[in-house]
Amino acid sequence: MIKQQNMDSNTLSYLKFQTPEMNKKNIIVFFIILLYFTGIIPIIGEPFSYSFFMAAIIPIALISIWAIVYVIDPYKNEKSYYLFFGIYGIVNTYVFFLVVVKLLYVNIGVEGTKPFVLWLMLFIALLVGVNILNVRALNSGTYDKLQKKKSLNMSWAMIGALGYIVGQFILSFIYSDDAVSTLLIVLVSLLALLTSYFSVYIHRYYFIHKNIELVKQVYPNFSLPKSERNTRKKKLK
Repeated sequence: MIKQQNMDSNTLSYLKFQTPEMNKKNIIVFFIILLYFTGIIPIIGEPFSYSFFMAAIIPIALISIWAIVYVIDPYKNEKSYYLFFGIYGIVNTYVFFLVVVKLLYVNIGVEGTKPFVLWLMLFIALLVGVNILNVRALNSGTYDKLQKKKSLNMSWAMIGALGYIVGQFILSFIYSDDAVSTLLIVLVSLLALLTSYFSVYIHRYYFIHKNIELVKQVYPNFSLPKSERNTRKKKLK
């Protein structure tokens, strides 16, 4: 029987995990759609740039090789999956940054370092911002309230997201008079909101590591090989 009486509701709300099989499916789906299709294709598309290709392909190759571990055995590697997925979020956001910068410099023909610096600051602010909001949501009980479907004030999160989106629109219209390129930049930047959120899994990994005994109370089979989970289930029967 799971003993949860010693856990506060905020901690429990942060220990709502998907199954290892779902983790595996997340990797396959997000890698194909976000990293490969939306990330690699614009990088290798015409006009081709060797510099942007090399800047993107190395982290993509490394994170793809690492992903094999969780596709092969998502059960035994359930704990480290959260560290992996958080780093994947950073890598995918970085690739989206390269896509935007390539559209600006190679496709549109923007010159100078100012646009690069401005977009870099915007993407860094996005990654830092979502992680600050994640910790704030945990400490303020927001995750607990969301799971209990209670009403809550999300204005701080909305302001942050709106500021990022408005910033992307303003910079896109300043540096681009190409409607198609501007639309692509904005769409990729919006997808970066999702991939940047994945980076909060790094904090969740360290939270799990710090509270592993509590995790084992809620999920006794956590990070065990699939064969041992089946054996334990049979014993319980």
